[in-house]
This record gives sequence, structure tokens and C-alpha cells, in this order.
Amino acid sequence: MAIPMRRVPACAGRFYEGTPERLNAQVRTLLEPDAPRMTARAVVCPHAGLMYSGAVAGAVYSRVILPSTAILVGPNHTGHGPPLSVYSEGEWLLPGGSLTVAADLAQALRARCSLAESDHLAHLHEHCLEVQLPFLHALRPDIRILPIIVGFHDLETCRVLGRALAAVIEDAPSPPLLIASTDLTHCGPGFGQYPPVGLTAETFAHQQDRLALDALQTLDGERLHRTVEDHMVTMCGYVPTTSVLFAVRALGGSRASVIRYATSADVSGDVNRVVGYAGVVIN
Repeated sequence: MAIPMRRVPACAGRFYEGTPERLNAQVRTLLEPDAPRMTARAVVCPHAGLMYSGAVAGAVYSRVILPSTAILVGPNHTGHGPPLSVYSEGEWLLPGGSLTVAADLAQALRARCSLAESDHLAHLHEHCLEVQLPFLHALRPDIRILPIIVGFHDLETCRVLGRALAAVIEDAPSPPLLIASTDLTHCGPGFGQYPPVGLTAETFAHQQDRLALDALQTLDGERLHRTVEDHMVTMCGYVPTTSVLFAVRALGGSRASVIRYATSADVSGDVNRVVGYAGVVIN
């Protein structure tokens, strides 16, 4: 009898609290229980440590009705694994619980997209999807997940993945929620980008992020991809977000609403080394 694959947390105790009790308390402080909830086709959420971006992510998850499944798409920060890595079966652990992988959706995606490969190496040490799980588990412990990590950058592959995701969602008994995991501008020491003379990293991040968010709100994947590359917006998850936009447009999505925007400087006070975060709901 095969032993189920179990992905252990890679960043518990660093990006978020490492014990069930402390994590539950942390997530509850970030959620907004009185916020009005809506059915959504997709959301865009940040993936930094919850002490920095958790309020933005919490604001998004507080405003959507979670269905029985979620498809999470994020960027490959580690460089491991194939260009399109699908975690195809098993479960993902987190302090105090676990979430089951939607193996049927993984199989459907591989059938629809020849580029998709069953792989666990890309996910092993990757944080961008893991930090979404505490919110999903807190709000709907029975939700099933399909984790996808992308390492490609070209626009055409974004289209291919977007079409495949839309087809999988259309064929599913109950439409999954698409979750694009991305932070926005990374600016300052250690990020490989510095602001123009006379601007702080925070001010520059606001300018760059406005370009990206304006494009995102048109639901035009090609425009977002072009904007990020032409203006050198250091948005780490622009490829997964572009792919999700192509999927949403194919599914009839019509509106993207920015729920909250912030930068790391709002917490750290450091305006010279900044990461931007936005939470978006698409319906």
C-alpha cells in the first residue's frame, strides 16, 4: 500500500507562528469577521511573513466565500523543479492541521496542459503558497488545494496555462477559487533594485505598484505582463498573476477590486528597503 505524500511546512516559525495555538491566534487577529463576503473567481494575495503582509492577505480572505477547492499559483523562488510544477497528490501539513491535495484537479490540469509536470521538488522549500494555508485552514478546514509553482516567464506560456486552468475550472463539479500569490515591488539593499535619486524606496514602490495594479485591474494579462517587464516592476509573481488573469477572462471575469495595499515600511518603518503588497478580489 502506497504511503500518502505529506509536505511538511518549510517556513512555520519564520513566516508565521510555529505552534497551533499561536498560529490560530495570529490568523484570527488578521481576519475581519464582520467584513461582507462575496463569491469570487480569483484573488491575488501577498506571500511575505504574516507580520508584514498578513493584514493585506487577511483582508482579502475575509471578503470571499471559500468554495470546496482552491487552485494556488505562485512563483518559483528556489529554482528547483520543472518550469510548471504541480503537486499532484497527498496533503500539506501546517501547525495544527493539514489540507488535502485535489488529485482529480491535478490530473485534469496535466491532461489539459502538456507543460504541467507532477513534481514535489519545486514545492519543498517554497514559501509563496504555504503562507496562504493558515487562512484557508482557519476559514474552511476541509478545503482541498491544487498547488502550482511556475518558473517560466514568457507570455505565451502564461496564455497556455491560463486556458488550461479555465478549462479545468469549467469542468469541475464546483468552481475552485483561483489564488495568485505575489508580492509587488522589491526595492532597496538586497533586492537588486534601487530608487531613482531623490526618492525613497517606499515612494518608488508606490509608483511602480500603481502601474502594476492599474494593469491588473483591467484583467488584461498581456498588459500586466508587458507593464511589469517594460517598467521593470520587481513583482515576483507577475507570471502566475498573468496566467490567472488569462484564466479569469476566459471564464467571464469582469471586475478586479483592490481590497488593501501596504508596504513593509508600514510595519518596519524602514522606507529605504521596501516590499509592496496588494490584495485583490476578482469576480
